[in-house]
Amino acid sequence: MNSFVGVDGGADHLLAAGVTPAAVIGDLDSLSDAARATFAQQLNHIPEQSTTDFEKALTRVSAPVVLGVGFTGGRLDHALSVLNVLARYAERAVLLVDAHEVSFLATLGHVAFTAAPGTRISLMPLGQATVTFSGVRWPFAQTRMAPDGFTSPSNEASGGVVTIETDGPVLVTLPRAHLALAMKAAVRAK
Repeated sequence: MNSFVGVDGGADHLLAAGVTPAAVIGDLDSLSDAARATFAQQLNHIPEQSTTDFEKALTRVSAPVVLGVGFTGGRLDHALSVLNVLARYAERAVLLVDAHEVSFLATLGHVAFTAAPGTRISLMPLGQATVTFSGVRWPFAQTRMAPDGFTSPSNEASGGVVTIETDGPVLVTLPRAHLALAMKAAVRAK
């Protein structure tokens, strides 16, 4: 069963779409009065400020796969904090989805998926990782990646099987049109 969770002011988007969430989670500092009144029974107010609303929700939602919509745009500091949470909760299958892209975290082992030639695939390490990346235009093997070192943005599939082998956290980003593919890969990456 698919359920929606409004994360603080994100519940306003659900209200505008006519969707009733299973819960609204966060410090609720950006939730409108209309959403607060409409979703009064679903409110989970967590007033502490040592975690982000994204982390508050992620640690209180039990689901085999979490689609996080609306966490990558707007403010750079918020997007960076979301990446920090992904790295710290690497055992969770979480996909970040926006209007153009979908991203998931590969952590340990082997991730493989099939992609058409020219499909953009970006790898961004969220920590130290030794990575082998094949089935792409610019492959590499046993290469040390780090947030302040080597990254692989805007690579592209050669056509066929793309393989990522990693021993650390690497954010994989694909065009949003590949959401279903990313979802399958994210679940296998855990």
